[in-house]
Amino acid sequence: MIVLKSKREIEMMKSAGEILASVHKELAQLIKPGITTWEIDEFVEGFLKKHHATPEQKGYKGYEYATCASINDEICHGFPRREPLKEGDIVTIDMVVNYNGALADSAWSYAIGNVSQETEHLLKVTKEALYRGIEQSVIGNRIGDIGHAIQTYVESENLSVVRDFIGHGIGTVIHEEPQVPHYGLPGKGPRLKEGMVFTIEPMVNIGRYQTKMDSNGWTARTIDGKYSAQYEHTIAITKEGTIILTDQD
Repeated sequence: MIVLKSKREIEMMKSAGEILASVHKELAQLIKPGITTWEIDEFVEGFLKKHHATPEQKGYKGYEYATCASINDEICHGFPRREPLKEGDIVTIDMVVNYNGALADSAWSYAIGNVSQETEHLLKVTKEALYRGIEQSVIGNRIGDIGHAIQTYVESENLSVVRDFIGHGIGTVIHEEPQVPHYGLPGKGPRLKEGMVFTIEPMVNIGRYQTKMDSNGWTARTIDGKYSAQYEHTIAITKEGTIILTDQD
């Protein structure tokens, strides 16, 4: 069942989203060669505490960290670790913020120092794909319109869209209906209505779209070892238009 949110609930989620966006803006200045994702995770948890918020994914199904930190060929759900990031790496920091019971979810990929042209292209296309999906997120469209816009654009740039991990509804719990694939056919799936709140979070690979799981049971990687990137916003569908609840601008 898709739970439609009231204006008050959306405003509460927007407050959580503003905190989350502030974290990412701080990380953009902090992340550089030599930093560890362990240090990033500690920074995020401390930042949230100062702003009277909590990391919702810490403790979720036994997950132990405030963030997911996915490096290079890791698609999602990478564990923070103590190995320094190095020039040419990319890292995706994904987090869910709880502020007074309302949640917001956003991931962002960061280049570590100077990266290759191939990697720059991956990052540029993945971010653009996110916003192309958001453009389709208006009352009357369908979920399939979002995925189709993302997939056709990404594949036109000779990259691939991950199928195994998708966007989702969100509210007072991390995962709600609807499911939001980043691929598919236009005109298919649930129709978008006022009050729907969900994430769009395309994961895009340089190589093949298939995934494999690490032995930790959480971390997904590309099957060919090529880089993967992800950008994610939480959005709300309203009569006045689409609101990006985790907007960094």
